[in-house]
Amino acid sequence: MSSELNLIPVVDLLQGQVVRAVRGDRQAYRPIVSALCASSDPVAVARILCDHCAARQLYVADLDALQGRPAQVAILRDLLQALPDIELWLDAGLADANAGQALRSALAPFASRVVLVFGSESLRSREALERCFEGADAARSALSLDRRDGQRLDLAGCWDAVDLWPQRLIVMTLERVGSGAGPDLETLQEVRRLAPDAMVIGAGGIRSEEDLARAAAAGADAWLVASALHDLQLPRVHR
Repeated sequence: MSSELNLIPVVDLLQGQVVRAVRGDRQAYRPIVSALCASSDPVAVARILCDHCAARQLYVADLDALQGRPAQVAILRDLLQALPDIELWLDAGLADANAGQALRSALAPFASRVVLVFGSESLRSREALERCFEGADAARSALSLDRRDGQRLDLAGCWDAVDLWPQRLIVMTLERVGSGAGPDLETLQEVRRLAPDAMVIGAGGIRSEEDLARAAAAGADAWLVASALHDLQLPRVHR
C-alpha cells in the first residue's frame, strides 16, 4: 500500500447505527453489512476501522444532522471517549460558524480533538463561508467541496472562493461514494492545482491499492474510505 497516502476511515451515522453510504442517496442507506465488522454499533465499527488502517483520524458523517435533525451528540461523545488517540473529523451539516461553535460546546471536553467539516452542500451563504475559517478555529476546521453527477453543491460559492479556502480541503464526489466506480482524480488534481500548499483529501470510489497509488500520484494527501474496507478490498496497514 502506498505509504504516501493517509487513509481516513469513515463512519456514516444514521439514527444511532453505522450505515453503508452509496452514491449520496441518503434515503436508501441501510445498516452496515460488513466482512470486516460484525456489528453496526458506532464504537465497535470505529475501533475496527481505525485499527485496520492504523488511522490517526476518523471521519464521521452525522446523517441525522445532515438531514436537518439534531446532531447525535451522545454517540459522538462516546466515540471521542472510546478512541482517545483519534482526531475526529465531523460533518454535521453545519450552516455557519455559529452552528460549529455550538457543536464544539456540546462536545466539550473533547473539542480540541474535533475537526469540524464545513461542507459546500450545507453552508448557507458567502458570508457564512467567510466567517468559518477565521482566527484560531481555522486550524481545527476543514472545507468539503461537494459535488454530485458533475454539479457543484455550492450555495455559498465555495468552489470559486479559492482565497477563502482553509488549509484542509476535502474533494467530495458524492456519486462515487460506495459505488466502486473509481476515484475522481480529475477534480482532485484541479483542486490541488489551485491550492498547492493545502492538505487535499479525496473521497469516494476507492477500490484497491492501485487506486490509492493513483490518488497519491494525482496529489492527494489522504483519502476517505469506507466501503473498500468493509469489503476487504484494502489490506491491513502496519505502522
